[in-house]
Amino acid sequence: MSLEIIFEDEYLLCVTKPNNVLTHHAFHSRNVADEDSLLQIIQKERGLKVYPVHRLDRKTSGIMMLAKETRFVSKFQELFTNKEIQKTYFGIVRGFSPETRTIDSPVKGRDGKIHKEALTELKTLETVLLNIPVKPYDSSRYSFVELAPKTGRMHQLRVHTNKISHPLIGDSKYGDKNHNVMFDENFGCKNLFLHAGKLEFINPFTSEKIILKATFPKDWIALFEKFSWRNPLI
Repeated sequence: MSLEIIFEDEYLLCVTKPNNVLTHHAFHSRNVADEDSLLQIIQKERGLKVYPVHRLDRKTSGIMMLAKETRFVSKFQELFTNKEIQKTYFGIVRGFSPETRTIDSPVKGRDGKIHKEALTELKTLETVLLNIPVKPYDSSRYSFVELAPKTGRMHQLRVHTNKISHPLIGDSKYGDKNHNVMFDENFGCKNLFLHAGKLEFINPFTSEKIILKATFPKDWIALFEKFSWRNPLI
């Protein structure tokens, strides 16, 4: 696997994480021998030991910021904590989603017990109506959305899109199985359609404004062409 390097300086390495790749293995993970984590892939390809600044779900693709030394991590994490970083995700969801929507439903924290405040801004970029039946309808509708999370809860975007009845395609936990199967059978798409496409921030060490963009995976590009949707990252 050859990783796309988006940005690199003496403090940061920013790459595009593919779908279905773990950022790193949990301590004593049984899967260490079965699959390489993102950190292991970088170690093999670049000979670099790097340290994650933030999280991305295994199934989510897109930008990962990795610090080159442990002492740099906290400074970059402060950008997230202080809301000094602009995050833009993209998703494909079931149905015709609203033109714009603020979603503020609380989301469970990592302990799985306490719900915490969460905020996501949604904007619909494109829609498509397909003459492909999905029960109980004789056609199917989908929307291409831009998602701007203002908080960083676990599975926030997956939970929030489901909360407004427009779940992400390919989401086996919060999504719609019938529509997931349709995408698999008709388009050969099994992956979660959630992509961390853009990050904007001021580098705290250099004061440089950085705008990062992560190329969409191949299955997204194929659907853009099939549905005549514009690629917002070009």
